[in-house]
Amino acid sequence: MSSPWPAGPRRVLVVGIDGVRLDLLPALHTPHLDAVAAAGFLAPVEVDDATPTMSGPCWATVATGVGPAKHGVYGNHLGGHRLDVFPDFTTRLAKAHRRRTFAAGGWEPLFLARDGGPLFAAPGRLAYIAPLEDTPEAWEVCDERVTAEAEYVLGRSDDDPQASFVYLGAVDETAHFRGCGADYRRAIETADARLGRLLAALEARPGRADEQWTVIVVTDHGHVDAGGHGGRTALERTAWIAARGPGITPGAPVLGPLHHTDVAAHVYAALEIVPDPHWTLDGRPFTSAPVPVS
Repeated sequence: MSSPWPAGPRRVLVVGIDGVRLDLLPALHTPHLDAVAAAGFLAPVEVDDATPTMSGPCWATVATGVGPAKHGVYGNHLGGHRLDVFPDFTTRLAKAHRRRTFAAGGWEPLFLARDGGPLFAAPGRLAYIAPLEDTPEAWEVCDERVTAEAEYVLGRSDDDPQASFVYLGAVDETAHFRGCGADYRRAIETADARLGRLLAALEARPGRADEQWTVIVVTDHGHVDAGGHGGRTALERTAWIAARGPGITPGAPVLGPLHHTDVAAHVYAALEIVPDPHWTLDGRPFTSAPVPVS
């Protein structure tokens, strides 16, 4: 078996925070997300008509760079998927390009062979940390442990993943149990603090001065005020992407709206990998920043 390709300077971290409403962000204390946006962009994503506003299909689109018509995920049970043909970026990079990759989180279908999963089939390193129960409190503990594990892996120079995905789920769970009130807003601020710890781990890496990091933060869908999603309201269909890194110029516009499929496309571009036409990706890299939408 051939050895992994030399790492080079390029690295990518994708942080997926489940169920964060875009319209509430301006009133919240999210300094780390704000810093990513200031160094690049934060812009809306509209979940398209072909995609249910559910975590399974939305995260599958983010991770694979193709829509449900190709990846075959239409619900939170991933059964019937075509992820063998359209794999997630951590699996494709590890298998086809011999790159070191890492994925971490606590929602079973993303990481385990349960409920039709896993979405992240074969990253180079996987950290699955289950919540003890489906409650906001248990998910906060889960996200805390996921963040600590990711800090450890991202801060090391020996394992050195070139592309990573870290999933935080407590915000979504809080909305389902308690709606989009004060507890939900505190959960978003706590998730932002965890994002800050991941960014600090990157900055503390021994070889940081010689590395070029792209950071992408993305949510999958929104929520109605009472908590919940799956419908077609504007609150449910509005997601967002924030990103900074090489080739992303703060304040510079991009052509056309952003889509969830663009995340995986930009991961490959950030690693200077030209996608094989046979991958038939639906997205494109976001090579410059969109104008903020008021």
